[in-house]
Amino acid sequence: MGEKAFCFHGHFYQPPREDPVSGEIPLEPGAAPYCNWNERIFDQCYRPNVELGNFKRISFNIGPTLFHWWEKYDPVTYHQVILDDNENFRTYGVGNAIAQSYNHTILPLSTTLEKITQIRWGIADYIATFGHNPQGMWLPETAVDLESLDILAQNGIEFTILAPWQATKTDIDPTKVYNVDLPGNRNINVFFYNQGLSGQISFNSEITQNGDKFIDSEILIRLNQKSHKNQDEILMIASDGELYGHHQPFRDMFLAYVTGEGLNNRDVRMTYPGLWLKSHPPESSIKIKENTSWSCHHGVSRWSGLCYCTPNASWKKPLRIALENIAGLLDNSYYEFAKEYVDDPWELRHCYYPVMHRQMKMQDLLFQHGYKSLEPEVVKRFSLLMHSQYERQRMFASCGWFFDDLDRIEPLNNVAYAAQAVWLNKIALDVDFSEEAKQWLQSAVSWRTGLSAGTVFWHHFQNASQRGANQI
Repeated sequence: MGEKAFCFHGHFYQPPREDPVSGEIPLEPGAAPYCNWNERIFDQCYRPNVELGNFKRISFNIGPTLFHWWEKYDPVTYHQVILDDNENFRTYGVGNAIAQSYNHTILPLSTTLEKITQIRWGIADYIATFGHNPQGMWLPETAVDLESLDILAQNGIEFTILAPWQATKTDIDPTKVYNVDLPGNRNINVFFYNQGLSGQISFNSEITQNGDKFIDSEILIRLNQKSHKNQDEILMIASDGELYGHHQPFRDMFLAYVTGEGLNNRDVRMTYPGLWLKSHPPESSIKIKENTSWSCHHGVSRWSGLCYCTPNASWKKPLRIALENIAGLLDNSYYEFAKEYVDDPWELRHCYYPVMHRQMKMQDLLFQHGYKSLEPEVVKRFSLLMHSQYERQRMFASCGWFFDDLDRIEPLNNVAYAAQAVWLNKIALDVDFSEEAKQWLQSAVSWRTGLSAGTVFWHHFQNASQRGANQI
């Protein structure tokens, strides 16, 4: 009989909630009795899963922006997750944590340079956190195109995880690993999760009420099909990690049982992608459907325009167009200044991570990239511009388009980050395009309250101007 294994992958992520000026999360009454939703979800999901040892056994990614909040909020639990991955890495030579592109942007909707920055920052964050290179990377919303996969491969990423409908073939075998051919004789491995079981876990709470029944009736029955009896198989289950304890109470304990004690005397083992690949390289190649995702069956329309996944979505396209226009102005402004001092302004942005997290000084990064002087005024301008570029990156966080209305914390924060980026660019170079930005954003309007993104932008821009440069 072939080897039978299964894997739970948990995608742990929360939208950025921090005010762009203070860096603090405002009080969120809906999360009561907690101060905000991060704290509530931490208590219901993150902490108990760590205490139960689930992060030792499952495959997982934690969004970098969430994990940095986690580090400040509960450093003991944060470090335990790292120790869990590191223990697997020491034992097997591969860890069970995988990376994620940094700001949870929808990569197929991003420019090439944005994709490179997001992927490079995500890899840098993983290495700084876990102390070794990542084998895999989670694509936000599993949104995929060939260019994104190629950039992953160029940066040493060996695999990603996709939904089965993201393959061009309709008869793929999700118990096998596939290879995707890329330009330049590159390739990347893809694990396809089991659609039926992953969907059931996410949306049918009854299926996770009994661990023994779940193993016997859901996992083993799928792995013991007669036609595959003598084949090695992996059953991949993928879902939001917050399912286990937050969306479904007590499912952290379910997860602990089915990945631990519940496997005693059963002919199946737990694994994770990096470990499975050590002895099970892909045998077949496959092509992927570009511009697809796991949470929208209309390609990536949920984050770019009208989509039946969310009603009343007329505000989404104007918001994206406005932010793309703002990003274009910010990029051009940054590039025209930076090209006079450094060899490659975009490579400087791709390498900004250690300065962003205070692991390196701005002048040292500039020196590495060709700027040999130490003129304080130039270094200061670069610091402001790179901070602006950081805000410009996070204004595309996917959460801003995920839900059905503009007047929510997620899209409003994206607009606030845009205002901060424009203001930083202004004080760095004395170039002000806030009026254009406000006008572009005016056409993105909440269907529920009538609030305009232009009004939100102007409020935050004026607030930043009133606080002045001392806030940096």
